[in-house]
Amino acid sequence: MLTIEWTNAGGWQKPPIKPFGNLSLHSACSAMHYAVQLFESMKAYRGADDKVRLFRPMLNMNRMAKSAERACLPVFDRAELVECIRRLVQVDLEWVPQSDSASLYIRPTFLGTERPLGVKKPSHALLYVILSPVGSFFSTGAKPVSLWADSKYIRAWRGGTGDCKMGRNYGASIYAQHEAVDYGCQQVLWLYGDDHQVTEVGTMNMFLFWNNEKGEEELATPPLDGIILPGITRQSILELNRKWGEFKVCERYLTMADLRWALKEGRVKEMFGSGTACVVSPVGRILYQGENLHIPCQEDFPQPASRLMKELTDIQYGRTQSDWSVLV
Repeated sequence: MLTIEWTNAGGWQKPPIKPFGNLSLHSACSAMHYAVQLFESMKAYRGADDKVRLFRPMLNMNRMAKSAERACLPVFDRAELVECIRRLVQVDLEWVPQSDSASLYIRPTFLGTERPLGVKKPSHALLYVILSPVGSFFSTGAKPVSLWADSKYIRAWRGGTGDCKMGRNYGASIYAQHEAVDYGCQQVLWLYGDDHQVTEVGTMNMFLFWNNEKGEEELATPPLDGIILPGITRQSILELNRKWGEFKVCERYLTMADLRWALKEGRVKEMFGSGTACVVSPVGRILYQGENLHIPCQEDFPQPASRLMKELTDIQYGRTQSDWSVLV
């Protein structure tokens, strides 16, 4: 693991790489009492050429820096942290799976370690990085997931921290996730506002491929308005589809009424979530107001999800050359 300490008086200290182990924190530290904490999600991939690559790591660093600013944690050198992570992966290179369905998960974490109790900007902090080999995110593999959509719980709100990758956003979602399972669903479809805007799918960004109200073929996803997490995979999907230029790509608000009406008229082609863990995950069913809404999909990923899955994983595993990949 990589650990880097910071103090207001001494700045950033040297970044040692040491064996994985427990942390020693003061019992009054601000991360535990006031949730002054954030994290990132990255992966390292081993290609058929046996080279190991990171996928767009500077985007993770940019998002982490934004989260740190919101949490009143200190500024860090983004390029330098990428280099530190590269060195850490190099040390643990044998832990990167030799498989195109597995990878090495990288978890940078940033804690406020202020000791005196008090809600304030910390003068001490700890940034550390841990690693773990991982396989498929869902136990069902690439099969379509089922979602429970209910306005009873809200993931994020305007002016909050929904656009930051902070533990508080995820811890508060666990209760709703358990209720979704009680209803026979795998994930929560988070809704917002009186009009039940669709925001995120579990811990993923959401995409809808449909013929819109004007009859245009469109790939739509909610806009980054402070509620939606700016996903690295989300950004990559938007950039790839705009590069292809085969249909309209739009960041727009979508409501459950829009979705229900489009399903009734047969205009929905597919719906999927995206994220670091799953890359692309199709949605097969949504339970909303006691009604099961069945989303058209195929288990082998219909278009454009299948094309996106292949294109992104080809880049991640080095089968396609791209400046999105950074060699370790």
